Amino acid sequence: MGIMSKILGNGQRSTEDYVELNLDDFDTAQGDAGMTVHIAEIAGQQDVIAIKDAVYDGDFVIADITRLRTQDRTVEHIVDELQQVAREVDGDIVQKGDDQLILAPTGVRIARQKLN
Repeated sequence: MGIMSKILGNGQRSTEDYVELNLDDFDTAQGDAGMTVHIAEIAGQQDVIAIKDAVYDGDFVIADITRLRTQDRTVEHIVDELQQVAREVDGDIVQKGDDQLILAPTGVRIARQKLN
């Protein structure tokens, strides 16, 4: 198999083509990072508290809202509450599709256009 076939692939894959990563091999220390990116899932109003705390602490949050689709009024209330948080900290908030909210802390703006 030539180098170009390895890079571009030939359409055939086997389990030997993949490597299992061991997280112990990577440095996961927090270090001096100025901001942390949190992944959250919002299933109800109680999940909003941790998200608000993270944004107030200066962290970035990507929240999955797929569990809220059936409760339109709840979604509306949660989005309004998180928009207020973004305004209070001079951050930003966008909804990506029907399934994600992205919240940025103070001084961070989220582009409304894709790079590609």
